[in-house]
Amino acid sequence: MEFSEVVRRRKMVRSYSSDPVEPEVLDRILHNATRAPSAGFSQGWGFLVLDTAADVRRYWEATADVSAPDTWLTGMMQAPVIVIPCSSKAAYLDRYAEPDKGWDDRDEARWPMPFWHMDTAMATMLILQTVVDEGLGALYFGIPPESDRAVRDAFGIPDTFDPIGAVTIGHPATGGAKGSPTRRRRTPVDDVVHRGRW
Repeated sequence: MEFSEVVRRRKMVRSYSSDPVEPEVLDRILHNATRAPSAGFSQGWGFLVLDTAADVRRYWEATADVSAPDTWLTGMMQAPVIVIPCSSKAAYLDRYAEPDKGWDDRDEARWPMPFWHMDTAMATMLILQTVVDEGLGALYFGIPPESDRAVRDAFGIPDTFDPIGAVTIGHPATGGAKGSPTRRRRTPVDDVVHRGRW
């Protein structure tokens, strides 16, 4: 599939069939994620892969009331794979304290933006694009703040990594919860692109 077609087809999928994702396909998706850019080539990301029914169920039990699922949760719980991208601030602070970067401390104030989250988000976008290229569907969504500790504890995520969200991956099913594009128009390019000055 041409890259422009991948971009055009990318959308968030909220309902999945029970068909499994082939392990080699999942490996390609994850490999592509590691091709994302990262400041100083810090590569301060990690990807927790939940690809067994028991692990996927454990994720939903840690973050939602699975006894009374709404339409969104019902469709989402069918996804055979969840990937939790995590960022490591420590990896960036350590990397930029190395001699070739010119800083001799790990002062977080030097960072105008949290590149550890931004770079992991770019890796996540590569996951979403590769999913489309593989003929699958995915949804990136946030982990409820009140569930962060439960997710960390359930899967042993170290405190040096922060989940930036979660991605369900699977074969799209018909039906399920409708996304915002069914209620809102896409903002025209001319409304968001500013040339020369705002």
